Amino acid sequence: MILYKTMGQTQSATDKEVALKNIQELYRRFADECPSGNLHLHEFKKIFGVNRKSSEEESAYMENVFRSFDTNKDGKLDFMEYVAAIHLVLRGKLEDKLKWSFKVYDRDGNGCLEKEEVGHILKIIYKLKKHSDPSTTENIEDICDRIFSILDKNDDSQISLEEFMEGAEKDPWVLEQLRLDFAACEWFLEHKKNPNS
Repeated sequence: MILYKTMGQTQSATDKEVALKNIQELYRRFADECPSGNLHLHEFKKIFGVNRKSSEEESAYMENVFRSFDTNKDGKLDFMEYVAAIHLVLRGKLEDKLKWSFKVYDRDGNGCLEKEEVGHILKIIYKLKKHSDPSTTENIEDICDRIFSILDKNDDSQISLEEFMEGAEKDPWVLEQLRLDFAACEWFLEHKKNPNS
C-alpha cells in the first residue's frame, strides 16, 4: 500500500550509501528478470501477481500504473524508469506521489480529470478493497461527486493537477479516497530483503 506520509525530507549519508549500494543489486535483478533490458507490461503484471485468474479490474489497474511509470511512452520500462518507480514508491515525497497518482487517474493524458476517469479508478480500487475486505461498501458515484465538489474550484467539471494537489494536501478525506492502494511498496521492500524472490 502506498502511504502518503512525509517521512522526513532529508536523507542521511547512510541512506544515500545504502541506496547507491542497492543500485548494483537492482540492476542485477532487473537484468535477470528482464534479459531484453526492458520490463514489458506482461512481466510487470506478473511481478505483482496479476495473471489470467486475476480480475479485469486488477489487470486494468496495473495497466494504468505501468503506463504512469512508462515516462517515455514506449510501452516498456527501461532500467532508469524502473529505478525511478522504486524510488517514488519507497522514498517519494507527498508532492511527487500526488503527481504520479494524478497521472494514473488521467487515463487519456489530457492534463485534467473528468468524473469518468476518477470513477473508473475508484471503482477498481474499491473492488480490490472489497476483495480483501468484503465489508467495504461504497457508492462510487457519491464519492466522485463529493471529490469533485471539494476539488473542482472553478466548476468546469474537470480537476486540474493544481486542484488535485491542493485539495489532496488540505483534505484528509480526499487524500484517503485518492490514495492508490496496490502492493508495489510491499513487493519492492520484500524484493529488496529477499534476494531469491
